[in-house]
Amino acid sequence: MTLVNLVRGSVRRPWRSAAEASALLIAAVVAFPLYWMVLSAVKPAGEIESTRPRPWTGSPTLDSFRRVFGQQEFGRYFLNSLVVAGCVVVASALIAFLAATAVTRFRFRFRTTLLIMFLVAQTVPVEALAIPLFFLMRDLGQLNTLGALILPHIAFSLPFAIWMLRGFVKAVPEALEEAAHLDGASRARFLWQILFPLVLPGLVATSVFSFISAWNDFLFAKSFIISDTSQSTLPMALLVFYKPDEPDWGGVMAASTVMTIPVLVFFVVVQRRLVSGLGGSLKD
Repeated sequence: MTLVNLVRGSVRRPWRSAAEASALLIAAVVAFPLYWMVLSAVKPAGEIESTRPRPWTGSPTLDSFRRVFGQQEFGRYFLNSLVVAGCVVVASALIAFLAATAVTRFRFRFRTTLLIMFLVAQTVPVEALAIPLFFLMRDLGQLNTLGALILPHIAFSLPFAIWMLRGFVKAVPEALEEAAHLDGASRARFLWQILFPLVLPGLVATSVFSFISAWNDFLFAKSFIISDTSQSTLPMALLVFYKPDEPDWGGVMAASTVMTIPVLVFFVVVQRRLVSGLGGSLKD
């Protein structure tokens, strides 16, 4: 029996090695743009504009980062992005949790139709809705405010979040809710003290996608923040360094690197719950 296992292991080992090598190759291809961005941020201007680019630099410099942090409004842009992304994550997570619980636990007319409408809303291109949303924000008096960025991102985050959380809520046995009611727990207590912790990995997974969408948004920031630059977010800061006649590529790459750091930190913080949340959604 041991000999058979050794033979099977020797047969499987080449395939496993090939799979690991393929995974490393794919990871390197995916990570290369990030490496090039950081490299360009620390390169001198002469090397960035050289006609013979090299994947390394012999004289790294922080001049590009100094120009980025030397911008007077950069700190305000960073704070605005944090406010927008934070509000979108918290609001979309809470609304999606309540909506997913409603469509899973309650029986009402047009429930299936409502779920299909969520999917249809997810398939509509964001670019096609930019102009209608502009007029809607104008009529609501939200132009040149952070609300013009928060409200659309909440709306676009909800369909995906509701569908994903629906599987987590459905995985919680109804017998657990019945047992909680027999022990005297109200529906609200069961919702927040029992059900909410159980679906928390799914909430974290959906929050990551909501955070990235709101943090990296450029379309809405460019469309809805027109005259009041104090309400701009970090993606708009890139325009400060990009000029059609004389672009500052070092500044663009340095600002992009600074923008990427909060996303990486957020991933590190929620990594464990994110993996379990994605695994739970695939299982369901």
